[in-house]
Amino acid sequence: MAEQKIFAGPRIRRIRTAKGLTQTAMAEGLGISPSYLNLIERNQRPLTVQLILKLASVYKIDPHELQGEAGGSIAALKEVFSDPLLAGELPGDQELIEIAEAAPNASAAVIKLFRAYREQAERLSGLNEVLAREGKATALSGARLPIDEVREIFERRANHFPALEEEAEAFTALLDPGDDLFGALKAWLKREYGIVVKVLPVATMPNWRRRYDRHSQRLFLSERLSPFDQLREVAMEACLIRISVAVAAEIHALPLSSDEARRLARFELGRYAAHALMMPYQAFQAAAVRARYDVDVLRSRFGVSFEQTANRLTMLQRPGASGVPFFMLEIDNAGNRFRRAGAQGFPHSRFGGGCPKLAVHAAFAQPGRILVEAVEMPDGAEFVTIARTLEGPQGAFNERPRRTAMLLGCDIGFGDEIVYGAALPAGTGKAPVAVPIGPACRLCERVGCLARAEPPVTRPLGLDEMVTGLSAFDFQ
Repeated sequence: MAEQKIFAGPRIRRIRTAKGLTQTAMAEGLGISPSYLNLIERNQRPLTVQLILKLASVYKIDPHELQGEAGGSIAALKEVFSDPLLAGELPGDQELIEIAEAAPNASAAVIKLFRAYREQAERLSGLNEVLAREGKATALSGARLPIDEVREIFERRANHFPALEEEAEAFTALLDPGDDLFGALKAWLKREYGIVVKVLPVATMPNWRRRYDRHSQRLFLSERLSPFDQLREVAMEACLIRISVAVAAEIHALPLSSDEARRLARFELGRYAAHALMMPYQAFQAAAVRARYDVDVLRSRFGVSFEQTANRLTMLQRPGASGVPFFMLEIDNAGNRFRRAGAQGFPHSRFGGGCPKLAVHAAFAQPGRILVEAVEMPDGAEFVTIARTLEGPQGAFNERPRRTAMLLGCDIGFGDEIVYGAALPAGTGKAPVAVPIGPACRLCERVGCLARAEPPVTRPLGLDEMVTGLSAFDFQ
């Protein structure tokens, strides 16, 4: 492995242009000559281990980006060209590799366009079937829903907003809450805006978590919510009032296409600011390092929930005071994914998050228990994952509220820095035993997987009547 040569010219050039550097400026920062950097960018010289470490140190680049960035693109391009419309257009995988390596931005654009086309086709097909049964016909738009647009933007960017962190710290200093943030927020809302906070019974507020009545200047909270969630709702309301200018500036900076998308983004940023207020950055980051990122220790120390603590751990990316780069995924027991984020963006290409073998699915059978395991992707990338069910709004006896589970993860290289690393089952050597997973069944080519739910789109189905494999979806 040490002798493998890494040619990453297009990726180095893309990093340089993204940072607005000339070849001379980047070469000076790396301690090499501009002519040598030029040869590297033209794939005429490989990257050395020393140069990879220098790139990681100077430009905060994950070394995996230099070694395996094209891997996810190649798998996605395979999916694109396996579509019946494009079948037979390419003779083999080599051309896909060349496209992904030489033109990564163009590859990403093609993949994005294909996924939008497929999503539109599936959505229109489903809607047309429903309307056809009812004897109706209509012209349907294939545009993405605003919630899809907002989720995609937040998932792909780092879950860190420096301006909101600074505003939240200033707000904390103003409140001086001591050990009672909830009381300090209620007093501030009453003193500054005449807003009274009241918790109402389910019969009075059957359909809302929170409702603000402008006429009576009262903020109503549902008794269904836990004390932690009630605190977050009040903190959100206060933050959206106090730091509305900073929130509006962040929304303006996001590439959102509609007022509905901007409204949803405002909600997400308000939620972010509330977490920053409940768990101030400096104190939380220092406590996280001391506790080795033990979520239960941190939730007790700051008086918050497991879900709120896990969310906050994905936000610790302040320069000079960053934490372990966690990412998180939240699903319900039907497998619907509705919240994904990461300290460096959710790692779609490296992790995926759609594998049924992930412990987050098993967590529903063991409510409240933390499940820790190491997982390995087909390309060899390994991660530590922590999964646990979450407590949602309280339902009545005859209700069935949705319950969710959260998966918190990080690269296995950070295993020694977190308390959960010691819980990983070890193999015959020192390395932990990793569960083999994939990004999603339709993109995974692992053979003989007992958990496979769909066939891979990159392989033809195996239709041999004389042989039946372990999976219901055999492929060649």
